[in-house]
Amino acid sequence: MTILLVDDDEDDRKLFFEAVGEVDKTIECIAAVDGQEALQYLGDAAKPAPDFIFLDLRMPGLSGQECLEEIKKDPRLASVPVIVYTTSRDVRESESLKKLGAVHFMSKPVLPEDVYYMVAFVLGENWT
Repeated sequence: MTILLVDDDEDDRKLFFEAVGEVDKTIECIAAVDGQEALQYLGDAAKPAPDFIFLDLRMPGLSGQECLEEIKKDPRLASVPVIVYTTSRDVRESESLKKLGAVHFMSKPVLPEDVYYMVAFVLGENWT
């Protein structure tokens, strides 16, 4: 299983990858520091599509929403579950993102154990 995390915050990426490692050490984690880097990685047809994409909204350059829109336009990626992973708690924004194709909207946890539970929850759900 492979997870692509798109997040410009280095500390958040590190915490997320540590939590994934605690859930399952066999999961491969790939990082992109912004939407543009994520789309470059995802656009490489030689690389398999990730099983999950965790996408921050607030990033410099290409926003998470713009990145989500591009991901969902690509037939190879359209079925990959995208979980919006952000500091935003705006209900209207979450509804809008779900209409664009996000399967879930999660506020970034602050405590390491909360990140662990969030990752365990997402990986345990059937998103199809």
